[in-house]
Amino acid sequence: MKFKYLISIISILIFLTGCSASYKELSTMETNKPRNFQEHLLSEYKKRATFEAEEMHDWNSAKLYSEKALKSLGTDEIYPEEISYWKLPEENINEIRIAYDNLMTIYKDAKKIDPFNLAKAISSLDCWSEQQEENWQTWDINSCKNDFLNAMHNIYEKISTQENEQENTNKNNNLENETKDEVTIVTKNENKELMQIIYFDFDKFNLSEVSKDKIKKFLNNYGSVINEYLIVGHTDTKGTNKYNLSLSIKRAEVVKEILINYGINQNSIKILGKGEETLAVNTPDDTKQPANRRVEIKKTN
Repeated sequence: MKFKYLISIISILIFLTGCSASYKELSTMETNKPRNFQEHLLSEYKKRATFEAEEMHDWNSAKLYSEKALKSLGTDEIYPEEISYWKLPEENINEIRIAYDNLMTIYKDAKKIDPFNLAKAISSLDCWSEQQEENWQTWDINSCKNDFLNAMHNIYEKISTQENEQENTNKNNNLENETKDEVTIVTKNENKELMQIIYFDFDKFNLSEVSKDKIKKFLNNYGSVINEYLIVGHTDTKGTNKYNLSLSIKRAEVVKEILINYGINQNSIKILGKGEETLAVNTPDDTKQPANRRVEIKKTN
């Protein structure tokens, strides 16, 4: 009996030594201001590891984050842990699986155009999953989840913006080719359209707290200069045209309800469903693309 107890103590000590070794190596490492994807990963995972080690004394989680931070020194192929890695409550698996799929869909594009938010999304999804596995610190679950959703929202906007800029560049190049003997002057409109974009998960029309907060901030900043709102719902190309048109209208309607709840007169709100008709990111038919699953809140006057 004493022998078994001694073996257990030794096993625990070996485990803790391994946990603390990776964290100790990471904590003594000097890090500069991140400049690329790998350095952003190192910075984000180091923050997670430090919190788990110093604040929560959760050496298992600190070990995971420390090892992923150290791994980023040698490779930029760092991904969130697969869903099967975690022992998640049954009622939370689907939500986190959708989040994982969304991230992996935009991973390659995000690495090029928004490495900071991609690193934040990856580390936040691991944090969200880890906290959901423990399933008792609701404030930490929500904090990690919201960090993930905010980072993904920023990535979707960057992807959409880059797509529009590339499309405009192609159009301008075509114009130049068509008017070889003429001088074509392209004037860029600096008065950007007043608009807030809200994103949705695949086949969903419910709003996260992060999305509600973005709508609230938009109204606080610009509500005084908007008399009429146009809410336009969109989908990606996965599914039939008929189904996607119906889904886009549902997305517009749920955003309209939020505006009304925030005090906007319903008579000043118009909604429109575009289905998969107007894509933010051009994709083939029957393609999932998170940046296309959106609602645009626009000023109409």
